Amino acid sequence: MKIYKSKIDWWMGLPLLYPIFKSIVGIIEGEWIGYLGLTACFLFFFFISKSTRYIIEENQLTVKCLFIVNDKIDISNIRKIEKTGSILSSPALSLDRIALKFNKYDEVYISPKDKKAFVEDLLKLNSGIEVKI
Repeated sequence: MKIYKSKIDWWMGLPLLYPIFKSIVGIIEGEWIGYLGLTACFLFFFFISKSTRYIIEENQLTVKCLFIVNDKIDISNIRKIEKTGSILSSPALSLDRIALKFNKYDEVYISPKDKKAFVEDLLKLNSGIEVKI
């Protein structure tokens, strides 16, 4: 079993800037809710960054993310891997993504930190995958 973590872009924290700012203001003003808000922001970022991963086990690729149901993809059904900058919602914490096309019309966008090793491991299990990255 091999586990690949998602690459994380710096801008992933941008949506949390306002709630963090408001929480700090609340703490300065002596409101206990500020501590709760600040803790919630950090826990959210921690859990989303630690839970987004891609697991290759036997002939299955499992895509895990906190808010997305685990995708189990049969590696023998992967047809193509290509570089993409798609901003569509996906289990990827970076815009440095690859698209995995499998079955007839299915695809998923992911952002493994070590793309080269990830693709090599997939090719070991399915040498018929077309790679365009």
